[in-house]
Amino acid sequence: MKIREIKAKSILSKSQVYDYALNPYVGCQHGCIYCYARFMKRFTGHRERWGEFVDVKINAPELLACEVKRKRVGRVWISGVCDPYQPIEKRYMLTRRCLEILVENGWPFTVQTKSSLVLRDIEILKRANDAEVGFTITTADERIRRIFEPGAPPSGKRIEALANLRSEGIRTFAMVAPILPGAEGLVSALKGKVEYVLLDKLNYHYADWTYKRYGLQWAMKDSFFSQKGEELRMAFEKVGIPCQILF
Repeated sequence: MKIREIKAKSILSKSQVYDYALNPYVGCQHGCIYCYARFMKRFTGHRERWGEFVDVKINAPELLACEVKRKRVGRVWISGVCDPYQPIEKRYMLTRRCLEILVENGWPFTVQTKSSLVLRDIEILKRANDAEVGFTITTADERIRRIFEPGAPPSGKRIEALANLRSEGIRTFAMVAPILPGAEGLVSALKGKVEYVLLDKLNYHYADWTYKRYGLQWAMKDSFFSQKGEELRMAFEKVGIPCQILF
């Protein structure tokens, strides 16, 4: 793993999902095969494979402290192209420090992660006026999870973390993106643990070779996503969980 400390010029960027995106890191140790953020390598100059490098924006909290004073208040997505709670966050605590700044200044934010490390910051999250935490969980089948998300925590650990957050009164959601084989097992597992669920398909075909290697080509076709997406939507809503299809 190549770790490099860098200084960024700004930290709040425009987002097509929320008002802003905040990425304390470039790259992600989870190394998920399907990750759309792999496109970042075109701009960073990294020759390492995705999942084998992380650039640490060591001045992220200082930049944020300045930017929240001069920018219009808006919802911040943490993060758009990295996991804010990937393992290196244990050492640098950039996400934690950024959360504290957002809370102190009354900014709303949405955390999206695959790591239960977010539980470390539960007291900060509880002080926020408008915060939510979402976990990306793509399948309940651990064999499938290991194929596509080799460096990420098991799905069961993510579901447990959602339950812990919900029990503390924190708004939670699950993002099933992309829908992988075995996703149907998430319906019962997430009952009572999330406010809502979002569904999405494979948007970038970085995982083509992996699907073919394991004989899963059928699970990357539009017909699979449309059929499975509707089945999941109906199943989640049947157990009382609002569900939105994003494709």
